Amino acid sequence: RLADLSAFMGELQAPQNEHIVKLITVDKSRFKDFIKLAARPPKACLSTDATVLEKVEQIWGKAPIIPASASFQRPKQASVQRDPAPFLRERGFSMKFIDEVRIHVASGNGGHGSVSFRREKFIPFGGPDGGDGGRGGGVYLVAQASLNTLIDFRYQRRYRAENGHGGAGRQMTGRAGHDLEIKVPVGTLVYDDDTRELLGDLRTEGERLLVAQSGRGGHGNLSYKSSTNRAPRQFEKGAAGEERNLRLELRLLADVGLLGLPNAGKSTLIRAVSAARPKVADYPFTTLYPNLGVVRVATHESFVLADIPGLIPGASEGAGLGTRFLKHLSRTRLLLHLVDMTPVDGSDPATNIRALEAELAAYSPALAQQPRWLVVNKSDLFPEDEAAARFQQIREALQWQGPAFLISAASGAGCEALVYAIWQALPDLPPAPDPKQSEDWSDESDEYEVLEDWQGDDLDADWEENEA
Repeated sequence: RLADLSAFMGELQAPQNEHIVKLITVDKSRFKDFIKLAARPPKACLSTDATVLEKVEQIWGKAPIIPASASFQRPKQASVQRDPAPFLRERGFSMKFIDEVRIHVASGNGGHGSVSFRREKFIPFGGPDGGDGGRGGGVYLVAQASLNTLIDFRYQRRYRAENGHGGAGRQMTGRAGHDLEIKVPVGTLVYDDDTRELLGDLRTEGERLLVAQSGRGGHGNLSYKSSTNRAPRQFEKGAAGEERNLRLELRLLADVGLLGLPNAGKSTLIRAVSAARPKVADYPFTTLYPNLGVVRVATHESFVLADIPGLIPGASEGAGLGTRFLKHLSRTRLLLHLVDMTPVDGSDPATNIRALEAELAAYSPALAQQPRWLVVNKSDLFPEDEAAARFQQIREALQWQGPAFLISAASGAGCEALVYAIWQALPDLPPAPDPKQSEDWSDESDEYEVLEDWQGDDLDADWEENEA
């Protein structure tokens, strides 16, 4: 990049080009700014020459930004691009979904007690007046509905509350340390990473969980005064705060979960019935992170639908990050088993359904026993009679006794009937099960990155290893 930039700067310094380009980030005439310019793109590039604009885009991998205050006519060849997250975009992806992290929290230590005696004129025996120390600050986790990922904990892993202040003379107690509140998404499970104990489940907005108890303040010498000890010189040190290693696990809160193989049409269905807009394409593994959509049936009547990435054989053992995705279905009250009527690999739909049933049972027997409906998708690829016949063949092959629906998520056929059937059944369904002890506890990496814009060499090594 530096070699290309050097040649490009030589062209710009030519007399015939001096009036064409103005780079606002740095002064291009100095070498140290030359390095800065090679390390980051310019904030703006003013140009009337399409060739220069193309060269800037070729070097920095992005189109130049044309300020609105420019006093010239914007050329049609230059595309206006404003990046809302330049740091993430420079690394080659536009978002991250992190649902498992490990952090260290420590509450504040208590303040020490004070040793002091009253010294006043005309009072020869004032006695002890040392105050107690203040308590340290505690550490709380607070559920916040505006958060939907644990990405903030990727950049800060250690949290410590303020220590309490020591006591002072004249019976003054030290100031208590401020409590530390850490905001987490609604639906976060909190485990003690050392004992594997479930400390709490934050399910509602504003719910608080104490994860590190504050240290108690020590007593001053005033507390040790007695009839036999009128001038005590002993005091108590403040108690140390509590420290803990925590494991935070985010499980999405949804009423209904979509389950199926890659390219079954799960993202298309959630786009058809809700305002969610996950990525949809004609190749497998398009969905790389879970999505939530609110399905509005009527005024003030709605339910939440969760779409997880497609599962593959071996998902219960971690293949394709299956264990990371299956846990998001553990809190749903109803599973929609979406199946492609005509899989692109020519496989049998009934065989695919049995394979995923086996993966559910292997991952969690409780999850396999949850209410599950069969939804056969892509009926628009066949005439109505043939689609109905294929649908009946799948039901007979599985000996399916529960509710089953034939839909086309692309055209919307059958989606309205499915939505109303779900809405009528939800009041009678049992609530989501309470979280138990973590079944898939491991010492694997506590985070993974979901890359939406694939750019070859910019992929992290960890993600490539997980993908493999």
